[in-house]
Amino acid sequence: MLPELSVKKDQSKFLISGKNINRDISLKDNEIYQFLNKDLFSSDIVSAEFDLDNDFSFSINKRYRIKDLKIDSSLNLKKINFLNKIDLKEYFPEINESLNLINQKIKIQYRKNFLSVKGKGDIILQKEIDKIEYDFIKSKKSFKFNISSKIKNNPMHLSVLNFQKDPDSDLEITLTGNRNLLSKEIFFKKISLKEKDNTFEFKNLILSKDKKIKSIDKISLDYLDKNLLKNKLTISRKNKDYDLLSQSFNASKLLDDLLKTEKRLNKKKKFLNNFKLNVKINKTFLDQDHIINDLNGYLSFKNNEIIEANLDSSFSKNEKIKFTIRSTPNEKITTLYSDIAKPFVSRYQFIKGFEEGNMNFHSIKKNDISDSKLIIDNFKIQEVPALAKLLTLASLQGIADLLTGEGIRFSDFEMTFSNKNNLIRIEELYAIGPAISILMDGYIEKNKLISLRGTLVPATTINRTISSIPLIGNILVGKKIGEGVFGVSFKIKGPPKELKTTVNPVKTLTPRFITRTLEKLKKN
Repeated sequence: MLPELSVKKDQSKFLISGKNINRDISLKDNEIYQFLNKDLFSSDIVSAEFDLDNDFSFSINKRYRIKDLKIDSSLNLKKINFLNKIDLKEYFPEINESLNLINQKIKIQYRKNFLSVKGKGDIILQKEIDKIEYDFIKSKKSFKFNISSKIKNNPMHLSVLNFQKDPDSDLEITLTGNRNLLSKEIFFKKISLKEKDNTFEFKNLILSKDKKIKSIDKISLDYLDKNLLKNKLTISRKNKDYDLLSQSFNASKLLDDLLKTEKRLNKKKKFLNNFKLNVKINKTFLDQDHIINDLNGYLSFKNNEIIEANLDSSFSKNEKIKFTIRSTPNEKITTLYSDIAKPFVSRYQFIKGFEEGNMNFHSIKKNDISDSKLIIDNFKIQEVPALAKLLTLASLQGIADLLTGEGIRFSDFEMTFSNKNNLIRIEELYAIGPAISILMDGYIEKNKLISLRGTLVPATTINRTISSIPLIGNILVGKKIGEGVFGVSFKIKGPPKELKTTVNPVKTLTPRFITRTLEKLKKN
């Protein structure tokens, strides 16, 4: 429709006002910006369908310059399609490649160096329709925003917190803050997520122009996680550092992440500045069955990496657990001791039915190479598929049945290994028990290749007993080192999903196996 226009003369200038009505407009790509301001709408718009009513006024002075431009618009946005260039899959697992706003009722005000947009309607971010409401104010130096959305039938995850929205409940999200158009920093005065009795609040969060966390004043979390465990904690800023106080916290997901390669953990650098986190947690869940009490200590972060740490706690019967990190300019030393090994060992899916035992882990990282040693004492295991197959191939069915029954006990386990990027080299692994003893080495290239070789000897206790008998022991076991002792050598090789295991009987063990076995037997 042609615009309605009114022109009046006021002294040395003309006053012009009018109304412009546009109906059933359908545009694509660059056509859109003939109608919609780029300051308001992203350049990633693919298509738009809308009605637009504009009331406008301005003046023209005697030099024919436009002054005092004012535009008041009512936008009935039937549908607008954006390309989705922001990675939000971590939070919205079914997110679409494009974002659709539909049935939007929008009021727009434009004045010199001022733009106001208020609207509400439907949003299609995933499969189902959600609600959204927003208020934007753009000035010369800042862009203020107030956004709220109600997610009803779509999923929403906070994986780092082990939280998942209930499919049958509503989740309300509120974002309030502004962006400095000069420094490009984003200031979130408040971020709030609420679902039933679950609340997540972040106050005074500042993101740098490259989206790294510069600072945050307070984090308050009170929620039930995917394991139906209660989490309640606050993190408060104290100058440049932070205090974490918690009544209860499920650290299971955090531990799972820590067992991933460091390279993967540090893929996303989230923090701009270095800081120290002081920790005090009354009750910490390591998994569904293991709780530690009074976790106290600190973590120091530099360049998004923990460089110093000292955390102490205890289990229900006062069993101790301690975690430390010490760094120098040349190396980083990590230690973990626990009187109960199960909550750490059982996280590896290829080991089932791990019971009892204590563990001691020590690692030195230098020049991007970690040299580590893991020691576990006095434990038993069940349902280890790789070991079960090895025992079957070696015709040790009795021990294989024991493995899947009450379990196989080991008095000593020690593994020395190195880790660089995705390559783990096992320099030596040995496990000694009354039923079997194992010595192994090799390497594991993550998700590509496994290559292991070793020796397995049944009935260590029996061999020890026979060899201790004068004359008879010499005859049955042999005078030379390892002579006459029964065992099997084995190889495990191939891609993780196509492993091939081969075994060969041996009568003479390597000196290294004998040495390791004797060292441990002397301790017992």
